[in-house]
Amino acid sequence: MKFKKRIFIATTILLLLFVANIFISTGFFRSIENKFNGELIQKINIEGAEDITISKKDSFAIISSTVRNKTPNKAQESGGLYFIDLKTDSYKPILLTQEFKKPFAPHGISIFQKENVTTIAAINHTDKGEFIEIFTLVDTQLTHRKTLKNEQIFSPNDIVLLDENRFYFTNDHKYKNGIQRLSEDYLGLSISNVIYFDGKNYTEVANGIAYANGINLDAKRNLVFVASPRKFLIKVYQKNEDNTLTFIEDIDCKTGVDNIEFDENNDLWVGAHPNLLHFASYAKGDKKTSPSEIIKIKYTKKDDYKIEQIYMDDGSKMSASTVAAPFGNTILAGSVMDTHFLVLKRNSN
Repeated sequence: MKFKKRIFIATTILLLLFVANIFISTGFFRSIENKFNGELIQKINIEGAEDITISKKDSFAIISSTVRNKTPNKAQESGGLYFIDLKTDSYKPILLTQEFKKPFAPHGISIFQKENVTTIAAINHTDKGEFIEIFTLVDTQLTHRKTLKNEQIFSPNDIVLLDENRFYFTNDHKYKNGIQRLSEDYLGLSISNVIYFDGKNYTEVANGIAYANGINLDAKRNLVFVASPRKFLIKVYQKNEDNTLTFIEDIDCKTGVDNIEFDENNDLWVGAHPNLLHFASYAKGDKKTSPSEIIKIKYTKKDDYKIEQIYMDDGSKMSASTVAAPFGNTILAGSVMDTHFLVLKRNSN
């Protein structure tokens, strides 16, 4: 009896430690205090602006938008890409994909510019499968070039173009559903990856990542940054001449990091979820709001970085922030399921 009791007590302790680890590692106990040294300039009525990227060369923004509910969902497949001219302060969105008739639920996006032509890549989630769509943009005229489908495009989340044809993208899961998928999410299993596409072939270049999410390239320093929200990490890689990636280090961000953008100083700007369990309940429709956070990371070299909290909100102004695209003192802040995104203006320091 004593032996059975000891087994019961030990099992109970292990179970309690396991549950406690889930709560602690997802930010459940973190306090949320509204913070922003600036003002809200405007709300732009675009559904589910999950990713936003800015051309600082030509001063415009591209926004990935769709109604983001449970997948697959027919309402979710009527999304689009929007253009906003940042040379004015009207922030009027122009729908670029009105002629693109395929089911379209854009997620992560990336742009590459050469002369007066902009290449846009977009992750596309549909009930027929997972795709990557490639477009070209001249002025505000968008042309669809091709649809990419491959078994390596398994659970794509975000993408970064190297040129008109080559790119990296993240798969945020290894498993599609069932207990294995739940284990990835709640145990924080580090089994997702990054894939490189050279225009013909797909090659895994990084793995061992817990929920590989946002990805971006600092071309000046040949550094690739990958967000791992389940571990609260930004993973830093050296981009090699053959486009393989060599892991350098993890940046502990203490928040559920999502998409990654750069400012003019090549500092990282990241939309984040400070409480992942709260976000999961919000995504399921069990909670009406979810807290948002924006952080800025100044990365100099290995073991030399500084993290600054720019924005925190309890969800009343913006729920479940996913991206913060800086443009001077202006920030375009998007979220996964809101019916609008925010234009914020920081006070000058």
